[in-house]
Amino acid sequence: MTGIVILAMAYGMVSCETRASNDQPIYKSSEVAVKDRVADLMSRMTLEEKVAQMAQYVGLEHMKKAEEDLSPEELHNNDALGFYPGLHSSDIAKMTEEGKIGSFLHVISAKEANHLQGLAMKSRLQIPLLIGIDAIHGNGLNYGATIYPTPIGLASTFEEELSYRVGKETAKEMRATGSHWAFTPNIDIARDARWGRVGETFGEDPYLVGNMGVEMIKGFQQDDFTGAEKVIACAKHLIGGGEPLNGTNASPLDLSMRSIREVHLPPYRRAVQEANVFSIMTAHNEVNGIPCHSSKEFMTDIVRKEYGFEGFYVSDWMDIERIHTLHGQAESLDHAFRMSVNNGMDMHMHGPKFTESIVEAVEKGIVPEERVDDAVAKILEVKFRLGLFENPYVLEEKAEEVVFNQEHQATALEIARKSIVLLKNDGILPLPKNKYKKVFITGPNANNETILGDWHWYQPEDRIITVKEGLEAVAKDKGFELDYYNSGEIIGKTTDKAISTAASKASKADIAIVVVGENSLRYDWKNKTCGENTDRAHINLPGRQLELIKAIKKTGTPVVAVLVNGRPIGEEWLEDNMSAVLEAWEPGSFGGQAITEILFGDVNPTAKLPITVPRTVGQVKLYYNHKPSHYFHKYKFTNKDPLYAFGFGLSYTQYEIGNVALDKSKIKGDDTFTVTCGVKNVGKEDGEETVQVYIRDDYSSVTRPVKELKAYKKVALKAGESKSVSFELTTQDLAFFDQNMEWGVEKGAFTIMVGNSSRDKDLKKVKLEVSETKKLNLNDYKPNYPSL
Repeated sequence: MTGIVILAMAYGMVSCETRASNDQPIYKSSEVAVKDRVADLMSRMTLEEKVAQMAQYVGLEHMKKAEEDLSPEELHNNDALGFYPGLHSSDIAKMTEEGKIGSFLHVISAKEANHLQGLAMKSRLQIPLLIGIDAIHGNGLNYGATIYPTPIGLASTFEEELSYRVGKETAKEMRATGSHWAFTPNIDIARDARWGRVGETFGEDPYLVGNMGVEMIKGFQQDDFTGAEKVIACAKHLIGGGEPLNGTNASPLDLSMRSIREVHLPPYRRAVQEANVFSIMTAHNEVNGIPCHSSKEFMTDIVRKEYGFEGFYVSDWMDIERIHTLHGQAESLDHAFRMSVNNGMDMHMHGPKFTESIVEAVEKGIVPEERVDDAVAKILEVKFRLGLFENPYVLEEKAEEVVFNQEHQATALEIARKSIVLLKNDGILPLPKNKYKKVFITGPNANNETILGDWHWYQPEDRIITVKEGLEAVAKDKGFELDYYNSGEIIGKTTDKAISTAASKASKADIAIVVVGENSLRYDWKNKTCGENTDRAHINLPGRQLELIKAIKKTGTPVVAVLVNGRPIGEEWLEDNMSAVLEAWEPGSFGGQAITEILFGDVNPTAKLPITVPRTVGQVKLYYNHKPSHYFHKYKFTNKDPLYAFGFGLSYTQYEIGNVALDKSKIKGDDTFTVTCGVKNVGKEDGEETVQVYIRDDYSSVTRPVKELKAYKKVALKAGESKSVSFELTTQDLAFFDQNMEWGVEKGAFTIMVGNSSRDKDLKKVKLEVSETKKLNLNDYKPNYPSL
């Protein structure tokens, strides 16, 4: 029996002897400590009521939509809409009144949230509901929400403070609309450009992903998440979904535990130990033959026991069932439910049969009741700390004051400006004022909601600025006439006529802006090319988009390509032939404005790539922190180097990194050292450069990556200005798992590299000597937070 369970039982014995002064139950008194309220409530609950707290269902309005649109046969493979054969939405409402449901998801309005809480208040113990939602980059499933750039764009800012602000502001919009639990951040390490969910991650580097994830969690939870403007975060997906075997979502991960501990687990350790994340979602996939939803090794042995996780686990959509139906590890649904709970699962997303199965399993001694108590105590703790027992409702009129307010709009615009990466520029950008009299714009993503990315639903048109609208807004001031042509917004259905018409119009213009990329719109599922469960076997521009660009280029009109996409696009022709290329990712509500400001130089681009862009799908898997033998041999007919490197991004000015110096050339096994370099703006525009520090262990008992990012800092520099930049590192930054999988640093030489991208030619190097081998405590390792 765990210490947590023993503690809960002790609280139960104490609380049963205690009564509030006015004879109300202890758990209803806000003046009593949360632990005692939890214990008192649990002492009053039946086994079925306890297990019901572990059961989550989709919202009634979501069910009603599914009841209209789907047949029972379509449910099995549908991950966007769900309903329950044999159960009507009215049945779910009745179950809520009876206290048989503890949580809902896909509740997208304050009105619906209040209705559900009202049903729960009719139950015997009046336990409020915990309502969760996929607020991946803003509460985008809610109508009218602030839609921030998708996480891959947020990571391109290299400013984790912005991630904190997204979390904090999204939490306010969630609470105003009745939700308490964000199914985010996604701290998967994205190592496969074919995977459709790259855009909802922070990229390929464990350190950068950890920084962004930790700060977003802190923004959501605000320490103890107590209060009416905070929510609990959910780190997901444990583990390895970003390195799928064939690039498709939920496909297996077959990888050594060394690589898993070095690459995929570090953001989870940090989420637990530095941000106190209170929920974790397990992954669709299996790892080395064990489905993540039944993995005692990851849920219990590593994350809970080694890292000290004190929150609760939630399953992903239908994935406990898939232990039986897909993976074939469990012989029945009952077997799957019980295996998952016994190995650490605390809440089931989503649907029937779970509660009945676990109740029966406890009664038969298959699942210990202590395991249920442990799970329920954590779920109830959340509800008490969020203040739901005091007030489960929200003021519906307040949502209008909070959602999409001016502060949130300003943050969304700032991130959009800082998230757009300038990949190529032959000098055509920024576009001079009054030089181009006629600007032509076309492309499938020029004038629609693709700029919002995945994980949003229909939004008000007046809360979105498309690229076309951004250009229209400045046309008079910049002295040009805008000619827009809709060449077709459905990728894959561009016609010959559309291509020829676009080329004809472009030939009459002074410059052409072509907005291409992918479609992540989940309400346009049949036409999606990117996003959740939309993976591709290629990484080039889908459909006939390249034909469109080539036809326009052939007219002789200069062309700027703007990419709006949720994952890397490997299209070498663009780099070789475009006048300029902007990687906008999916920049959110104000994406069109931010893109326009960068095109005309009102904003000097500062973003850097948080992920490597391959030239071709044949290079996948491609990432900067590979092992030395990864490219020992070359490809025939193909350059082995990436199209664009991790950490790369251009500016409208130029920077020089000066010589790198260390405050000491030799250190001990538990020492610190300081890396210093100069950085100078040698161009004619003010700007900001991101100085990056990488390390390499030259010789070690196990092979190490050719370089690993360990620090970065964004430096503002006026034209001609120089600054000195310093980074303090420790031997923890040099440590790794040795042959015995023990964490520590080994004596010997290290190469310290400083520059403005991960490319060798962009890095200055200096040597450091470690004088002794020393075992270290991994749980003491807290990396830098450069922007804080």
